[in-house]
Amino acid sequence: MKRFGKVARGLAIAGATAGLMMTSAVQAADTIKVGVLHSLSGTMAISETTLKDTVLMMVDDLNKKGGLLGKKVEAVVVDPASNWPLFAEKARELITAKKVDVVFGCWTSVSRKSVLPVFEELNSMLFYPVQYEGEESSRNVFYTGAAPNQQAIPAVEYLMSEDGGAAKRWVLLGTDYVYPRTTNKILRAFLKSKGVKEEDIMENYTPFGHSDWQTIVAEVKKFAGAGKKTAVVSTINGDANVPFYKELANQGIKAEDIPVVAFSVGEEELAGLDTKPLVGHLAAWNYFMSVETPENEAFIKKWHAFIKDEKRVTNDPMEAHYIGFNMWVQAVKQAGTTDVDAVRQAMYGQKVKNLTGGISVMNTNHHLSKPVLIGEVQEDGQFDTVWSTDGLVVGDAWSDYIPESAKLTADWTYPWVCGNCVKPNHMTN
Repeated sequence: MKRFGKVARGLAIAGATAGLMMTSAVQAADTIKVGVLHSLSGTMAISETTLKDTVLMMVDDLNKKGGLLGKKVEAVVVDPASNWPLFAEKARELITAKKVDVVFGCWTSVSRKSVLPVFEELNSMLFYPVQYEGEESSRNVFYTGAAPNQQAIPAVEYLMSEDGGAAKRWVLLGTDYVYPRTTNKILRAFLKSKGVKEEDIMENYTPFGHSDWQTIVAEVKKFAGAGKKTAVVSTINGDANVPFYKELANQGIKAEDIPVVAFSVGEEELAGLDTKPLVGHLAAWNYFMSVETPENEAFIKKWHAFIKDEKRVTNDPMEAHYIGFNMWVQAVKQAGTTDVDAVRQAMYGQKVKNLTGGISVMNTNHHLSKPVLIGEVQEDGQFDTVWSTDGLVVGDAWSDYIPESAKLTADWTYPWVCGNCVKPNHMTN
């Protein structure tokens, strides 16, 4: 009897263990996991932490509405710590170990370039929410930020116009990595196509986290002293923007004399600055917090309620995550599964009301149709929109101003899938 009792107890324990394992497996199967790949430490934390919080807000809101496909949605957060090789490691961890169904993440192009081979190897899906240099097309990435034709080119065109000050000389300042260098390669070609001479273009790059701007700003002042209206195009990223703008103020550079248009400075970055000396300087984005629409008002209200801080601002990459996340949810519902191949095909043609008015569309080149806005810095750290496109601009993966790219197109529609095909003569951007 004693021996039988021991066997019975052993079987009972084994059965209970198996039951727990089955329950755990069922629970895992009943959860849809969303990966969040943003730097929460290091030089890019100033910009990326808010994007992590944005995805958490979207997941929380989705769960309050009943989840997705009858399942709870879980956000899985990792910190690649502004370390570009670590981004690839963390991406692989999310996909293989954490078993996420999709990833929202990256800010810098070097971080995106780092993870790209991982997403393609493992056939996973990344939503990238920040403006970038183009010259890339992947079936595993949806680019919800601006391509150069949705930010850089319109910004320079504005500064060349009479309304923008009719600039004749150009200073291209950037952080030393792929996004600023490639964007400035495109801008140089564009400027030369408009008749700007080589001697009227100054170009300079600094490392991430650069803090000593005294000499460079002095060189900008000297360059601008040649008697021609000069503008600065800034692709400076991360916390280096704080000392850069402080040095502009220290050396008395005002927007009416040498306007600076930034592509990586939004409301979040301005929150850490004394903006009074910066009034009138510019930023080019597809969204500003100050835009008055019912959709934006509702988004800001939801953000403040979630973050529990009325002083926290919103910005353009947040809107990009908002659009991308909602499109992914719609595509999953349409496909009836989180399978990457099925969701990818369901993404094409997805429409979401953007926060600035109008409806953004996901195109088969994995880029959005979006409005372009140019705003002036105000004393309160917000932007006053001084120019915008009449309608939406379709993002272009390949620039018309680089000869080797002008002949390329991207179309990931099944069964013809191609990211760098030569355009047929009848195709246009």
